[in-house]
Amino acid sequence: MGELIAVLSGKGGTGKTSVCAGVATALADSGMKVLCLDCDIGLRNLDISLGMSEVGTLSFLDVCQGEYSLDQAAKHPQYPSLSFLTAPMNCAPESIDHAAFSAMLRQAREQYDYIFLDAPAGVDEGFRLAAKSADRIILVTGPDPAAVRDAGRAGELLELMGKDRIRLVVNRISKRLASELELTVDDIMDAAGLPLLGVVPEDKNVVLAAFYGEPLLKATRRGAAAACRRIAKRIQGLKVPVSL
Repeated sequence: MGELIAVLSGKGGTGKTSVCAGVATALADSGMKVLCLDCDIGLRNLDISLGMSEVGTLSFLDVCQGEYSLDQAAKHPQYPSLSFLTAPMNCAPESIDHAAFSAMLRQAREQYDYIFLDAPAGVDEGFRLAAKSADRIILVTGPDPAAVRDAGRAGELLELMGKDRIRLVVNRISKRLASELELTVDDIMDAAGLPLLGVVPEDKNVVLAAFYGEPLLKATRRGAAAACRRIAKRIQGLKVPVSL
């Protein structure tokens, strides 16, 4: 059975979607069969970070309602083992049939090694929809105090939902700024109250790859791309040191 991973953040602007895309493509590049679902209804952007903005895609609602099968999910043009379902545009998160959504995810577990749910920022209905069925939670934060505080609050809400496999990814870390502020990753972990899965450096290639419509891992092997590969290996249970 495949593992369901929800990628969440307490606030917007943390780079959650780029982390989700980077880790998912790293797993696909290693031979894993991966499905990505954009759960940010109305504000979908995961296709851009995946390098699939020019690819025709179904929404997960099309599959939930039985109009199409999961086998018809769009295939990535450069990572054949990665499939994608986008978010529907013309509906409210509250209108999603949770039973049908859960049934689709159960089917996905039988067909894929990893299923990633890229949730909307914040802790509203989309957050709960993605987190509800997840086996593992990746909570993405930036290093700034507001993002860390919101990550801690999101972690508390997840624990109230009965989730205990919650790991923190600290994204967009600038070594120079961290040095000037005398800020360490341990400080961020302590403030958020969550164990660490990985750190991702600030990297202009994230923006450049999205601008040119290609996956980050095809644009570079260094910086954020290398960090996403390390996170992917840890998800697979490999011991990889945390580094920038």
